[in-house]
Amino acid sequence: MLTILASIMIAVVALEHLYILVMEMFLWTTPRVMKTFGTNPEHAELTRSMAANQGLYNGFLAAGLIWSLLHPDATIAYQLAIFFLACVIVAALYGGLSVKRSILLMQGLPAVIAFLLVLISH
Repeated sequence: MLTILASIMIAVVALEHLYILVMEMFLWTTPRVMKTFGTNPEHAELTRSMAANQGLYNGFLAAGLIWSLLHPDATIAYQLAIFFLACVIVAALYGGLSVKRSILLMQGLPAVIAFLLVLISH
């Protein structure tokens, strides 16, 4: 049961980062995304390529987490999940301390929950 919960939480974190990828790479200058990130049209246009780069990195995090869910070897899948969840946690800590505190809750908390579930289910 814990293994299933861990997998669900890994999937949630991966989907969240895929959503961030879409926002940062493709929707950065839309009103909804500008509101989400607290930017205005001028700032969004100036930071468009930087945001796309950040989105790409979020995609890599999502890809690693999905890889951990699909890998046929349980030991390697565990190692992948621990590594990529730790990367998300570190990124959330940095973002939460340097950009916006809500990043700690929105990105960090699901990753910490998934990380703990992976640890105790292994």
